[in-house]
Amino acid sequence: MASSSSPSPATAAARKRALTEQRFSDLTPALSAEVVEALDRGGFRRCTPVQAATIPLLLSHKDVAVDAATGSGKTLAFVVPIVEMLRRLPSPPKPHQVLGIIISPTRELSSQIYNVAQPFFATLKGVSSILLVGGLDIRVELEKVEKEGANILVGTPGKLFDIMERLDTLEYKHLEILILDEADRLLDMGFQKQVTSIISKLPKLRRTGLFSATQTEAVEELAKAGLRNPVRVQVKIEANDAAQQDLGPSKTPLGLRLEYMICEPAKKSSQLVDFLVQNTGKKIMVYFATCACVDYWSVVLPMLNLLKGSPVIAYHGKMKQGPREKALASFSSLSSGILVCTDVAARGLDIPHVDLIVQYDPPQDPNVFVHRAGRTARYDQEGDAIVFLLPTEDAYVDFLKLRGVPLMERVCSPDIVDIVPQIRAAALEDRNIMEKGLRAFVSFVRSYKEHHCSFIFRWKGLEVGKLAMEYGLLQIPSMPEVKHNNLSLKGFFPLGNIDFSQIKFKDKTREKQRQKALKRKAEELANEPPVPEKRIPWERPDKPKRKQTGKQRQTIQTKEDMDELTNEYRLLKKLKRGVIDEDEYEKLTGFGGSDGEGSDGDAAGKGKGKERRSKEQKKLKQRGGKTGGRRFEIKSKLKSKRR
Repeated sequence: MASSSSPSPATAAARKRALTEQRFSDLTPALSAEVVEALDRGGFRRCTPVQAATIPLLLSHKDVAVDAATGSGKTLAFVVPIVEMLRRLPSPPKPHQVLGIIISPTRELSSQIYNVAQPFFATLKGVSSILLVGGLDIRVELEKVEKEGANILVGTPGKLFDIMERLDTLEYKHLEILILDEADRLLDMGFQKQVTSIISKLPKLRRTGLFSATQTEAVEELAKAGLRNPVRVQVKIEANDAAQQDLGPSKTPLGLRLEYMICEPAKKSSQLVDFLVQNTGKKIMVYFATCACVDYWSVVLPMLNLLKGSPVIAYHGKMKQGPREKALASFSSLSSGILVCTDVAARGLDIPHVDLIVQYDPPQDPNVFVHRAGRTARYDQEGDAIVFLLPTEDAYVDFLKLRGVPLMERVCSPDIVDIVPQIRAAALEDRNIMEKGLRAFVSFVRSYKEHHCSFIFRWKGLEVGKLAMEYGLLQIPSMPEVKHNNLSLKGFFPLGNIDFSQIKFKDKTREKQRQKALKRKAEELANEPPVPEKRIPWERPDKPKRKQTGKQRQTIQTKEDMDELTNEYRLLKKLKRGVIDEDEYEKLTGFGGSDGEGSDGDAAGKGKGKERRSKEQKKLKQRGGKTGGRRFEIKSKLKSKRR
């Protein structure tokens, strides 16, 4: 942490390397006396490389695309030109005449830019500015803008787009300059549509500055669409330290020392606590993968014996705006403490005097690594950053080196205190810790699947059992990722004979609510009708028979009659050919007597049979065995049967 007294030799060396010999007062085109005075009051006398290169270009009516390391002073590089350009206007602007727009991806960054710019905007007479970010009542903002107007708009793309769509009172045809800060993040967060729409409403004859710590293909496309013949400004950092020179060129600030530590999965959390204890008294930011992880570790870390007394503050994107701003303000005001956060605190935030950055979980997007580390060693300060890696993730070091981010190895502490028993004991006493731990672990595994560098961070190779121990879990949560992919459960030691449903919340109100919910659920189960037995898949239930219509019955009867007549005709042909005798024919057609009749009945039956056969044979001769005759015979029989 930077001391309020005279700087250390290392800090002075870092400051000397971070600044150029170029003084703001000697820039060409020259700055106004009011701006130079405002810079002096803020302690800014000499330019950083990005400021020395960018300010003259913008003041010479050039579009710029600036690629510089985080913490290199980009904010002043565009605020100073905006103020100077508006000062040179021949007459004061009208209240609703917009002359400058600054767009940044997050509320915090927009607020920070607005606050940094206020001392410089104040030097402009008759020029008003407004901050437009989410989280505030849109109707109040619309009324304020419509009534008072604004000449400089600073805000997030979503809110600016909303204001520009709803209000016709603001005039943009005299716009002088547009600034897109953290341009790659603007596009990563899905604001491309809003940014494109905003640009389409602005005049083409304007100055545009595109600022980013990383240049992506999407940023290049945006530069082509929004900038006219831009001058590219790339600030390269050359290391003076021999060890850094051996590691190769770097895209990080000169005062930043980057390290990595390879930790065994089950000991990773214990190594983190040991590292925090070693750096007691410093201002530290610890990055986790998800909001649920931040919620969990912000509760666990302060209760550990080794960290008792150290302030631990949570900060993530799912917090409401009020608590989020309060958390940031609290940490900013501390001289030492720990901010447990997600990537929402990775970009643009200028928190004073941060000494150490700990990346407990490497970021999903490798571009964010530099932005996280850049929260320290800002402007002319120095700082340290470290990333914790698993043994299977060691290729990440070489990957970062190829991207201009060299790291030095730090060896794990051999003698560390195992914090897992203490976390488990706390979870047994408080259901809140147990549930937060389960949610955090599930969210971590699922975020691991989304790593951009999936060839390094292979989620199917995760040792889930050991990682669950590292989290201090009482049980491994039921997850499809674990069930269906045979992830390793080795290294997890469950606690025996524990009924997890009996673990209570320490908060009596929450426990009372839980008991009510359990009682209500039990009553619902008791009142539910019994579940029918499951049928075997191949046993289909018998469908109830529906009453047939008259037409359906007639169709069925007709078919039966046709089948009967066809059978009789076939037997008659067999009899004629001698295939069957008369007795067999009578038996098959049903013309013979029943089994119970006497001899007289048999004789009578035979006589009737002969008579009938002779008639059938006569008909057969008349038809000549043709099908048409058969059809005629069948129809006639059907008619007689219907009658």
